[in-house]
Amino acid sequence: MSHRVFIDGQAGTTGLEIHARLAQRSEITLLEVEPARRKDPAARAECLNAADVVILCLPDDAAREAVALIEAPDVRVLDASTAHRVAPDWVYGLAELTPGQRTAIAEAKRVSNPGCYPTGFLLALRPLVEAGLLEPQAAICVHALSGYSGGGRALVDRYRGQELEGVAAMHAPRPYALGLDHKHLPEMVRFSGLAQAPLFTPMVGHYYKGMLVQIPLPSGLLRRPTSAGELSDLLAERYADEACVQVAKPDGTSALESGFLDPERCNGTNRVDLMVFGSGEHLLLVARLDNLGKGAGGAAIQNLNLMLGLDELSGLALSA
Repeated sequence: MSHRVFIDGQAGTTGLEIHARLAQRSEITLLEVEPARRKDPAARAECLNAADVVILCLPDDAAREAVALIEAPDVRVLDASTAHRVAPDWVYGLAELTPGQRTAIAEAKRVSNPGCYPTGFLLALRPLVEAGLLEPQAAICVHALSGYSGGGRALVDRYRGQELEGVAAMHAPRPYALGLDHKHLPEMVRFSGLAQAPLFTPMVGHYYKGMLVQIPLPSGLLRRPTSAGELSDLLAERYADEACVQVAKPDGTSALESGFLDPERCNGTNRVDLMVFGSGEHLLLVARLDNLGKGAGGAAIQNLNLMLGLDELSGLALSA
């Protein structure tokens, strides 16, 4: 049986990633607007209503408009934008979030793909809240680094254009969203169990993809003294049956290369690496992932597989 899938917005970074993955699969038929009708709104609406699943890779407003165009009652939607991530009638598409999340995704008519930063943040932090190690009112800081593909096609073109011109101004890592109101914060709060938004400071690096999400746990933040080994064991137990989540040994060196942590090590995979570092009373919780893999396109494929009743990991890699 072939499943009809329409990617609305396949020219963007996430859309291209998803299209490349699905084009190789015999059980998927990709619907596309005919070139001669590419600017015809009716042709787009036809594809939106003819698909078994529509994948939206659009800006938020355009994603909402696309949903409004869907009239066929059996069409299911997987939205990769931020538009519906905390909407009450949409299921959050992070399969590893809770024991019942897979079933909810598989049965849903509307699924919202999670953001890249929240994916690492939630998988790292939520088990601590569930275990009672963190108070919901805890003041959490999050420092993160992403490759420039996380900014979408416009930022990719900007970086690559300056590379061709030999401009070095963008080579250094650059913090952004310094108004402390990043668009991923609502989902980070809602699905973490926290009662308030973390102080989130993201940064873009001069490389294409790969992400680190770092959560400092200073002395006194946890409800009781906890060692790096104990925290690592908690995470390892929580994700023991999760193929896409790997927890590193807390020896402080196994994840490092000459003392450095490589943000690109998960690239090309649908894997999240969770690591705990620390010495004495202070701990650092780190998640590493491919921001276009498990952080975007890979997560969409995983959710699509669940929605269509296919092998969850079909078309996905767990090692590069």
